Amino acid sequence: MTQILNPRELMQMAADLALAEQKAAAAKRLQADQAEAGLRQAFESRDVAPEAPDRINKVIRDAAEQGKHEAFIIRFPSTFCKDGGRSINNFEPDWPDTLTGFARKAFEYYQKELNPLGYTLRAEIMTFPGGMPGDVGLYLRW
Repeated sequence: MTQILNPRELMQMAADLALAEQKAAAAKRLQADQAEAGLRQAFESRDVAPEAPDRINKVIRDAAEQGKHEAFIIRFPSTFCKDGGRSINNFEPDWPDTLTGFARKAFEYYQKELNPLGYTLRAEIMTFPGGMPGDVGLYLRW
């Protein structure tokens, strides 16, 4: 005759399952944190490529041929800004001071090479996951 499981065994089964789910969630968080750290390191060390003028010309020409007056240039997480994207989200004039890594280098390239030609740069928060600033987009305008 089959014996019925007792409540202690059922409670242990539930506890074991909960522990396994917690371990899986922790492993997933660790993997995500490591991936983000790798992306951030790559973002921080990336430089403006020597072929940037050719790439920029293609992007702005394509946009102009579509009747646009701006072109999307770069996207990055707002967590890569010193203030998490707050200044950009609030349209504060000193938002460029919050840029880091490649975004900072791209802004410096803009200041040196593109602004003297009459271009302007616009930044906006593109996504709001969970109601918080997500990705930042930089747009070159003419």
